[in-house]
Amino acid sequence: MGEVTKALFIINPYSGRKKYSELEEIISQSCKDASVECSIIKTERAGHATEIAKEAADQNFDRVFAVGGDGTVNEVARGLIHTNVTMGIIPVGSGNGLARHLGIPLKISGALALLKSGRSVLIDALQVNGEISVNVSGIGFDGHIANMFGKTGRRGLQEYATLAATEFRKFKTFPAPLTIDDEQYNSDAFIIAFANSSQFGNNATISPDSSVCDGVVDVCIIKKVSLLQALGFAGKMFTRRMHKSAFVEIIKAKKVVVSFDNPMPFHVDGEGLGLCKEFKIEVIPSSLRVLANSDRI
Repeated sequence: MGEVTKALFIINPYSGRKKYSELEEIISQSCKDASVECSIIKTERAGHATEIAKEAADQNFDRVFAVGGDGTVNEVARGLIHTNVTMGIIPVGSGNGLARHLGIPLKISGALALLKSGRSVLIDALQVNGEISVNVSGIGFDGHIANMFGKTGRRGLQEYATLAATEFRKFKTFPAPLTIDDEQYNSDAFIIAFANSSQFGNNATISPDSSVCDGVVDVCIIKKVSLLQALGFAGKMFTRRMHKSAFVEIIKAKKVVVSFDNPMPFHVDGEGLGLCKEFKIEVIPSSLRVLANSDRI
């Protein structure tokens, strides 16, 4: 990709609990030390990061960094998809799913060290009902929680877990008629997750063998467990053994269509997007350049 001379940092000031005045100083100093021209812009509203990233792609930036959580990463990715600009991530959100999958350090200094040393690679993205997804999207219980969580204005694993525990009993299993690469598949499900990367965030791994470079999406069909089974099930999620659970089936696909009689809650990269009856999911292979710090992505 050549020498890095110009970088833009798109900061979501509402993500995480960082002191952003200090963060800007750290970013500026790191760029100065690396002899890289630095620009910093704070987002002002939902979707603003996408607008900024699109403009940056036309302004000769070598790197555009998403400084925030998974929502900020998603917005920046939307603006950079199908361009030659490499997206970096400074993970200061609560989950940081894609950053963890790519091996990006959670410490700001470690993430900034990749400014010039990180490996620029092409990864896949997903299209979910026309929306770009770069991490994990889903239908069902996780979509229900994402929709509710987005309305609380709160962040963090503890808040999310508390809400999920409260809603777990109420949310029912649903019939899931899927068309996976033109083959019919019928199952009952509690969650249908579409994993581009391996995890939701916070090391909650939904599909341990997922790769962002393999040209397929891992369709994870998850059945509901009992309260007695929930602890062991969660243990598998946080120890990268979900694919070994009897309650999980993972099918690799390039294209998925799902139709429901009633609208179902869904999310894209953790952001709740309401309810929908028809879903079309398709892989967009090798469509986004990102900085990675791991050979196994």
